[in-house]
Amino acid sequence: MSPNALIPSHRKPRRSASSRALRAGVTGGFLTLAVTGATVPANAVDKPVSETQEMPTITTALATSAAKSADAAQQAAFNYERQALQDAAAAQADKAADKAKAAAEKKAKAEAEAKKAAEEARKAKEASQTRASRSDARSTLSAVSDAPSTGSGSVATLVSFLKAQLGKAYVLGATGSSSYDCSGLTQAAFSQIGIDLPRVSQSQSTAGTQVGLGNLQVGDILYWGSAGSAYHVAVYVGNGNFIGAQNPSTGIVERPLSYDMPTGAVRVL
Repeated sequence: MSPNALIPSHRKPRRSASSRALRAGVTGGFLTLAVTGATVPANAVDKPVSETQEMPTITTALATSAAKSADAAQQAAFNYERQALQDAAAAQADKAADKAKAAAEKKAKAEAEAKKAAEEARKAKEASQTRASRSDARSTLSAVSDAPSTGSGSVATLVSFLKAQLGKAYVLGATGSSSYDCSGLTQAAFSQIGIDLPRVSQSQSTAGTQVGLGNLQVGDILYWGSAGSAYHVAVYVGNGNFIGAQNPSTGIVERPLSYDMPTGAVRVL
């Protein structure tokens, strides 16, 4: 046995590392790690082992990227808010348009109803006027129906001449003896009894005294249109009838007043 075998050793045994403690600190962009309790050489017992690792530095590019991300998020929020406002405005415009359309339709309906009512009122008025005109015509015919169809002297001569012309032709501008126009016939008839009438109907309608249609006498000149601007004339021959040169189709005929009511009459006898 060696003599040294009995001599105890004064060296401390190596520690069996069962755990590690990590201490970290960042200073100036570097990470410092301290590891203790690890298996190290004997002459390094209880001295911590340090490791230094470089950490990423916050550069200008990284800051710019972060700023862009923030701007994008803010723009997205702004776009969302703007779209919401646009949607609200569009909805309000649609509501206003619907309201205006309803008001326009209501106005158009009211105008149509008013127009219809006015048209009905106009038709009713015209119908009333027509009935009144027919009533006046019947009254006129009743008032003159009892007048004699012939008279004595000049009146009889006048009526006799007119009846002798029945059936002859109507020719514009003609004054006899085979054809006449309306004023040519009356002029020729009154010339038989010595009365010289103007040639045209306008002048004949003012040649004598104006008389009412309800007070006609045989020999009165009837006219159609206004006094002084009449477009047609004939002669009243009694019993509600007149003789005149009507038109090219009928020639000289005898007709009742109801056939074509005159506007007025003048008396020259």
